[in-house]
Amino acid sequence: MSADGSVRWVVVDESFELHGQACSFLTGREFNTGRTYAPRVALYLSWCKEFGVAWNEPTLAQLMAFQRWLVEEPLPPRSRRPGAERRYREKGTANQITGTVTDFLRWCSLAGLGVPQTVVTMLVAPRFLRFAPAGFDPGEDGQNLQIEARRLKFRVAVPGYEWLTDEEIHQVLAVTTHARDRFLVGLLAVTGMRIGEALGLRREDMHVLPDSRLLGCQVKGPHVHVRRRVNSNNAFAKSVQPRWIPVEEDTVGLYTEYRYEREAVWQAEASDMVFVNLFRAPLGQPMRYDNAHELFQRLAKRAGFRARPHMLRHSAITRWRRNKVPRAVRQDMAGHQSPASQERYSHVSDQEKRDAVELVAARFRQGREEYRGRGGAAAPGANR
Repeated sequence: MSADGSVRWVVVDESFELHGQACSFLTGREFNTGRTYAPRVALYLSWCKEFGVAWNEPTLAQLMAFQRWLVEEPLPPRSRRPGAERRYREKGTANQITGTVTDFLRWCSLAGLGVPQTVVTMLVAPRFLRFAPAGFDPGEDGQNLQIEARRLKFRVAVPGYEWLTDEEIHQVLAVTTHARDRFLVGLLAVTGMRIGEALGLRREDMHVLPDSRLLGCQVKGPHVHVRRRVNSNNAFAKSVQPRWIPVEEDTVGLYTEYRYEREAVWQAEASDMVFVNLFRAPLGQPMRYDNAHELFQRLAKRAGFRARPHMLRHSAITRWRRNKVPRAVRQDMAGHQSPASQERYSHVSDQEKRDAVELVAARFRQGREEYRGRGGAAAPGANR
């Protein structure tokens, strides 16, 4: 957009004509959401054109055919070599696409953009929540327990949230070759920031001195401020409310090393953003999402296991939970609106499960000894 330099996602046809309803659906959504939704809506519209389906008035049978097509149609091969393995979408991915399509059609109906209410009615079905999630408000008379569930949905196992152990995080840090990359990995692992929040940091947000009162900040000790802004690299803080997160000596040290590295690139001097391009053009420009994605792909390849920015966030919140950090503190540092959001980031370790079994076994042994002390006989097969 020439007015403010921001990027907006749109959907166009083969003649580069804008699809009005799809573009309206994407307007006002944050950058990452638009980047995710736009290709899904475009895929649905392309399928409708290919198979002669009216996109705004599909039948349930046609939508179910689209759902099947998503998992049965081969994806383009990663390699052009003869005999390259054919790839297909997972059912979970198909569910994400049909979920976006459902939201798109419902939005168009509510906005009066040519989608009849009958289409929306067949896309959802009423469902009663027998077991509400933690933190869910059922309403005074349980009215909130009646929800609308999507019809177009494959049954899939709920995947667990991926995270990295402390040892794996140290391995990722060990394979970095630049101070900037070490600082980015260390910062995400310690603060639990989202990657968009980290890429949106400005130098004025880095309060790494023991006393920040000279900067007009009353927060004691080294810390980092996370604020929602419009940034030239489209990095976006998901949380509406600003927050600050403490950092410790090691992270401050990584930042200091990065500053020395950055000062060697004169093009970076004019940028107020913390994370900038130092090793390839355009030098000095803010790092973008695709830069960070490529960086973590390289680090994962070197480390020999999957490593993504959000896994470091999961790791930080899991570590806080295991160290008995109060829920309210975890919620504030993570930038979660709802306390229920904390539950999905809790990962039970092997040791925690073993400790739980050992606790029960110890109490059982104690009760058995007390029973014997009262003259009771040992159970058959019991250890003697």
